[in-house]
Amino acid sequence: MQQETQQRVLYSLLLLALIVAPFAGAYPVFIMKVLCFTLFACAFNLLLGFTGLLSFGHAAFFGSAGYVTGYVVRNLGFTPEVGIIAGVAAGALLGLVMGVLAIRRQGIYFAMITLALAQMLYFLCLQAPFTGGEDGLQGVPRGSLFGLLPLDSDLTLYYVVLAICALGFLLIMRVVHSPFGQVLKAIKENEPRAISLGYDVDRFKLLAFVLSATLAALAGSTKTLVLGFATLTDVHWTMSGMVILMTLVGGLGTMFGPVVGAVVIVVLENKLGDIGDWLATATGVTWFQTLGESVTIVIGAIFIICVLAFRRGLVGELVARSRLFRPTRTTAQPS
Repeated sequence: MQQETQQRVLYSLLLLALIVAPFAGAYPVFIMKVLCFTLFACAFNLLLGFTGLLSFGHAAFFGSAGYVTGYVVRNLGFTPEVGIIAGVAAGALLGLVMGVLAIRRQGIYFAMITLALAQMLYFLCLQAPFTGGEDGLQGVPRGSLFGLLPLDSDLTLYYVVLAICALGFLLIMRVVHSPFGQVLKAIKENEPRAISLGYDVDRFKLLAFVLSATLAALAGSTKTLVLGFATLTDVHWTMSGMVILMTLVGGLGTMFGPVVGAVVIVVLENKLGDIGDWLATATGVTWFQTLGESVTIVIGAIFIICVLAFRRGLVGELVARSRLFRPTRTTAQPS
């Protein structure tokens, strides 16, 4: 009970901080991008952290949903909520197809099948006429939500994106703490035992895979609406590697870990140059000005440090080494 109370307090404070962030000088578009990748990382963590399935093809759901949303909104002229629903439906259907083909394999074979299928989708997006090829799908309008609420204002769109990501995070929490989520944890810890207890393991893993793909598609659709474009980068295997990195850096199998990991990686990708300039000014060392050109190297170095020094991830180590989020143990009183 105390553990749940502590978590609720932390999540409430985080939500409150996000609500007031635009009025505190934060750039709404940047925070929206962070929120989209946070939802993407949480969706992936549901599959890897709580089910034990390593997928190298999650970029397929993220990117394909973005393309479908952009096409529906820009080319077909539908409102943004219809575009998001279409993108999520496309991601869920793709997840079902990929899951049926890959779910009966385990370990590296499962990962390689998802990677191969995702790369097939990448080359399809490269050659398909409606995706814009190497140029991507540009100029996606934000439109009006339900035809009533214009989303041209960054502030208005910010709160819509915040609501979407918050609902997605709540759904993941509900799944993890439900009986279904407990079965997924049992499959991750000891699959033969779960089979011996009578559970249809393949069906549970397929449901988890499709649910994770659906939430990843929701993140991709929202990202396209925020930034106004969808590119081949979104469906490339490097995007799958990036979400794996976010999850591992933050903490695998924790609820808050992917949030921290996504924030760290996105901030480094977008603000490392500014951080380097500030360090160069503060220390007088001009070498720091080159950090903006070495984003991949810096992120790789952080990953190596986390693997060597923080094997549970940042949040995982924090939970393990402190009393935060630990349930209190009660000792039985002698009668």
